[in-house]
Amino acid sequence: MSENPQVRIRLVSWNGHSEPLRRVRETVFVHEQGVPPELELDEHDATAVHALAEDAGGRPVGAGRLLPDGHIGRLAVLADMRGQGLGRALLDALVDAAAQRGHNEAVLNAQVQAVDFYLRAGFAVSSEPFMEAGIEHQEMRKPLQNG
Repeated sequence: MSENPQVRIRLVSWNGHSEPLRRVRETVFVHEQGVPPELELDEHDATAVHALAEDAGGRPVGAGRLLPDGHIGRLAVLADMRGQGLGRALLDALVDAAAQRGHNEAVLNAQVQAVDFYLRAGFAVSSEPFMEAGIEHQEMRKPLQNG
């Protein structure tokens, strides 16, 4: 799924993959961005489809999730892997998973500094800015072709 041949992206469940998913998300959201740990991990992880990116050595380097209602979230890439298209590859994998599950649109809450990233991926802003976990966000939506 990934354009970087040194990175493998897989769709996985929380059961059996929580440790590497948690490691990426805690590094990015809790340690880098200051999100409280109790807000980062929640009851939705158990029912979500997760995208896990691993480098050639098997090190987890990126993560994201798709909730049963079509919401994409928790998209994270480790700092040393950013700028290589990995975030877009993770996002594309989750958007494809949403379409395959019959969702008419993908919805996400983008951190305001990442809105342009999501605009380039075909999402459109659908809300005014709001605060979530102490970080300004905007809701964004993308229509999907089911299949």
